[in-house]
Amino acid sequence: MIEITRNIFLNDDEIIVTFIRAPGPGGQNVNKVATAVQLRFNVLQSPSLPEEVRTRLVTLFSSKITIQGELIIKASRFRTQDRNKQDALNRLKTYIQQAAIIPKKRKKTKPTYASTQRRLDKKKLHGKTKSLRRNTDNS
Repeated sequence: MIEITRNIFLNDDEIIVTFIRAPGPGGQNVNKVATAVQLRFNVLQSPSLPEEVRTRLVTLFSSKITIQGELIIKASRFRTQDRNKQDALNRLKTYIQQAAIIPKKRKKTKPTYASTQRRLDKKKLHGKTKSLRRNTDNS
């Protein structure tokens, strides 16, 4: 069980972790050892996620989610499997925590009278400086 928030817990069997070869520099070791991690978590099929968290997760991270609804996280920052696995799990945790935050409703407000006057005064001043730049000599 992985604790995401106080209310959200993920079962270990919902997360599929595979080890792949890491791209980039690493010397002779990079071609022999699969240290990078590819974490797959099916967002649409997960029974642990509340529906509103699921929809926010899909909208926030749509570029990381496949058509089948799997969230794919690749971690190859570190040189060991354990640290890369922990990094991928931490990223999954932060993604779900971000989706669990309920966005605040925007309250419609009107600009104050003083701010409107400041804007108009600035606009008049700008127009005045532009009119002074004009060439009035028509010869």
